[in-house]
Amino acid sequence: MSLFGLFEGRASLENPAVPLTDQSLAEWMGGPRTNAGVQVSERSALHMPAVWRSVAVIAGVSAALPLHTYKAGTKDKAKSPLLDDPHPELTPLELWRLAYVHRVLWGNAYLQKLRAPNGLVKELWPISPSRVQVERVRPTPENPAGKRFYVTDDWDQSHILTTRDVLHIPGLGYDGLTGCSPIRAHAQGIGLAQAAEEGAAKLFGRGNLMSGVLQTEQRLTAEQAAALKAGWRAKVGGIENAHEVAVLDSGASFHPVTMPLKDSQFLESREFQITEIARMFGVPLFLLMETAKSTSWGTGLEQQAQGWVTFDLGPAWLAPTEQRITKELLPTGEYAHYALQGLLRGDSSSRATFYRAMRDTGVMSANDIRYLEELPPIPGPEGDTYLQPTYMAPLGSNPLADDGGAVPARAAALMAEARRLMALPDDQGGEDARDDDRS
Repeated sequence: MSLFGLFEGRASLENPAVPLTDQSLAEWMGGPRTNAGVQVSERSALHMPAVWRSVAVIAGVSAALPLHTYKAGTKDKAKSPLLDDPHPELTPLELWRLAYVHRVLWGNAYLQKLRAPNGLVKELWPISPSRVQVERVRPTPENPAGKRFYVTDDWDQSHILTTRDVLHIPGLGYDGLTGCSPIRAHAQGIGLAQAAEEGAAKLFGRGNLMSGVLQTEQRLTAEQAAALKAGWRAKVGGIENAHEVAVLDSGASFHPVTMPLKDSQFLESREFQITEIARMFGVPLFLLMETAKSTSWGTGLEQQAQGWVTFDLGPAWLAPTEQRITKELLPTGEYAHYALQGLLRGDSSSRATFYRAMRDTGVMSANDIRYLEELPPIPGPEGDTYLQPTYMAPLGSNPLADDGGAVPARAAALMAEARRLMALPDDQGGEDARDDDRS
């Protein structure tokens, strides 16, 4: 069992081993304060709906994809008990989803490797990145990677681990050692979005939604003010009083209240910050439920989704995980690979056109197509037969040949006659012969 919990432990300022620096004080207070006056940390950033949705989309889609292991040089699948059941309580989807959440928020994912007596990794336990510090040391035979992890357990005890004990999946970084936290790198933009949201809440909570003010020149008691307001509502409230004329007594007058333009401009700022957050995480706007400036139906969204998988999800999130698992968890001669066909295969009409083209050109067999559609294979050799375009005959065969390999007699006679006619000169009746043949 792992010694390291999953909660985000903070460095205790009462611990003499923790230096009193600006960073440690900021961590203890909940993250650094931005110019917008809002403190932003990996946890507080999730209070912004656009950040929550971006993290959920990246982590959820990545973890839900089938992760298979294959033998190198072939497409034969290999069995991996570790990837099938990596944790005694968490399912594979829950474990990898948490790892992706750590990478998206902190820029790094750490999983402790628990080994069996024979030295093979039998379990993976996630570690909160807030508990880990990484440094570069001189490589040794025991630590060839040259990485050293200082991990704090639940009892504030620090443990020194190496890559033999920790599976480290770094995100985008600049030193080759750890990934850079996207939240800290873009804290100003997230802080501005949270400040705009807080300002909107205060705007609505402080009375800027009043339709107007009833004003009199005399001081009213609470009972008189309530009676005046009730009378005003009775005269102008409800659909039955639409376009009625209101008569006010006691010198009362009505002044409508509208939102000033300078106060309404922050709404545009909030919309722009959603775009900024989508740009920061590389998530299309329509996946954040924002379709005001793009098409919301048809092939437009399909192309955007495929572009996201091709240019962002695959190279930025899936490929690093595949290669790290292959490098540190699988035996030599095996590799891990995500099955992306479910995300890239398109609608049924597009898939049918693609499969027909692949089948007609001999690239795919019927069983290859059924495998991509998650259907059982056709028993026997018929399902694994590849066809060639001419006459849709089995690949490598001559559709004009009989069992002995000779051209059938009728076809041979026609071909010989055609060659003879084409070889006749014009003065020997070649044109007439061709005309007769055509007739």
